[in-house]
Amino acid sequence: MKHNLCIKCKGKGLCGRPLCQILEKFKSFESISSIISSGGSVFGASPPAVFVGRYGYPQVSAGPMIPPLANENDAPLFEDPKQWLGMKIEDIISRRSQLVRANTHLNIRNFEDNPLLLKSQELALSKKPVDTEAWFSKPLQKNLRFDDVLTPMGPSGTMEKLDIVDNPKVPKKVDYLAYDTDALAKDAISELYHSSTPTEHITRLLSIGLLGKDRCLVPTRWSITAVDDMAGKDLLKNIRDHPQITDITLFSGGSFGNHFEILFVPRSFSFELIEMWMPKAIWSGDRTWIGADYEDTGGKKKYSNLAGGYYAARLGALEYLNKVRKQAAVFMVREIRPDYWAPLGVWVVREAARQALKNPPRTFDSISPALFDMSTRLRTPYSDWKPEAKMLSDIQFQKTLDSFL
Repeated sequence: MKHNLCIKCKGKGLCGRPLCQILEKFKSFESISSIISSGGSVFGASPPAVFVGRYGYPQVSAGPMIPPLANENDAPLFEDPKQWLGMKIEDIISRRSQLVRANTHLNIRNFEDNPLLLKSQELALSKKPVDTEAWFSKPLQKNLRFDDVLTPMGPSGTMEKLDIVDNPKVPKKVDYLAYDTDALAKDAISELYHSSTPTEHITRLLSIGLLGKDRCLVPTRWSITAVDDMAGKDLLKNIRDHPQITDITLFSGGSFGNHFEILFVPRSFSFELIEMWMPKAIWSGDRTWIGADYEDTGGKKKYSNLAGGYYAARLGALEYLNKVRKQAAVFMVREIRPDYWAPLGVWVVREAARQALKNPPRTFDSISPALFDMSTRLRTPYSDWKPEAKMLSDIQFQKTLDSFL
């Protein structure tokens, strides 16, 4: 596996520098041009959106995100990935940089009596934008945030007062499970997911401490991956009872410079993801970086070395298998191309995989022609990434044995 510190770090500071030079250059797209003076306020329709940080854990910052002056019609463009699929990267950054993070500082478990957090929870329940106003005791800090999991965010400040101007529109299932303190978080997430509650809504409910028996605040970056993982595992319980697909099936496509080749092979469910960061893509510099991770029929035992992207990509494949009521071994290649020049968050992986799986598939009688067809669309040579494909080698070997039976 080729080593690239920036790929492993993704802005976390592993290089020892106080500021990531890759991320600094994106601040020119920031749309907030002024700093709110001491005692200022922000009013707008929250998408709705909340954020819980991880720095200082278990003491964290938490609160709503508010786009100043946004109305109910514009607000979804600040938070809903489905709304971003037709936009340019720079337009997404520009819009997201307008989201003001209104923070209060508290312990992850001691928040029941904090009125600012309770109002943030009220906002998080809603499925529709909510007019919100926050007052700040100090000037906002213009610290535009980027990384591999979180979507870009704009200025932040410590709030001293928060008002929810509208009545939140809360789905019945959300209302029921938010007040069911006997339901385990994984069961609540399963029930919400199967009721077609968007993963973004489930994520903010988990993050802001509204799901489960032993409730606490969960940093947003952790809750995103937790929801992708738990929703996927829940789908997998049903998929393991489905019959295997009959044909080797290949899907291709993607979004935002994230190209996917997704191969389904008639076998019991297992999953492998190959990530290939091409030169000039965000983080990769002048070299190609190739990484891989997989799970066999026994499931994933440890956290993936590919981080949240592994679970986001796997969820798309599991959604497809659940839809067609089949199971298969899934071999997935994600090629990150120079078109992906700024990090937008792990939602890109999830949505790009889903987009690929909406395209018409190709079917094959054997693995070799499927791999050849796949390689005609990938820009990274097959010989470069084949050594990383552990599960694929096993599938090819098994197919060879089957031909003699």
